[in-house]
Amino acid sequence: MTIRTDHRHLYLQVIDRLKSDIDNGIYQENEKLPSEFELSKSLGVSRATLREALRLLEEENVIVRRHGVGTFVNPKPLFTSGIEQLSSISSMIEQAGMEPGAIFMKATEEKSTEDDVTRFQTDIDDNVITIERVRTADGEPVVYCIDKVPAGYLPQQFVSNQDVSIFSALEQTGAIHVAYAVTFIDPVGYHEHVSPILNCGPETALLVLKQLHYDDNDRVVLYSKNYFRADKFSFHVVRKRV
Repeated sequence: MTIRTDHRHLYLQVIDRLKSDIDNGIYQENEKLPSEFELSKSLGVSRATLREALRLLEEENVIVRRHGVGTFVNPKPLFTSGIEQLSSISSMIEQAGMEPGAIFMKATEEKSTEDDVTRFQTDIDDNVITIERVRTADGEPVVYCIDKVPAGYLPQQFVSNQDVSIFSALEQTGAIHVAYAVTFIDPVGYHEHVSPILNCGPETALLVLKQLHYDDNDRVVLYSKNYFRADKFSFHVVRKRV
């Protein structure tokens, strides 16, 4: 069925129609869309108009075009958060109505590297603890977490008690309060170590959030590197005009 002409540009009407078809289940998540020839014919528009609509839909992450393969419907993220708020992964999962969990991978305590000395302003002889975990939603792995923290900031029993959050452990003595974080976001493709752990195929991208967590004295007390499944999580930021 062709789209109905109104006062708007045709490509905008095509966008609305395809979004509606996806919302109504005519095209399912991860399903391959018909060819450009078939779509343009069924919608009654030129292929140039269709291509412009598909380009904008890809920018919105509604679809993904794979060279030589076709155009597919992107799954809608289950979890979304504004990165201007320092919220935990567990709270994001809970807000989506799912049960958060964690799978402990390993913890190591080693002497500070040059990067650690620069990052935490520690001495080269100070130890740094690295903790690797997988965060789950209803038992499904969705985030791979690597956290680094100077050993002196954590209680001695923390590594053996993985039910305690790192934030809670850092703030246990009252000497440290995590006040804010500086976040860097990088999109990456298939990761040979992380992707299989998160049950991601080659077509599933990852979002890497690198965060420096500061206390009230502007001291870095925690460095996190978290790999999020891009088909499960989306992040946004509110920008105010100044």
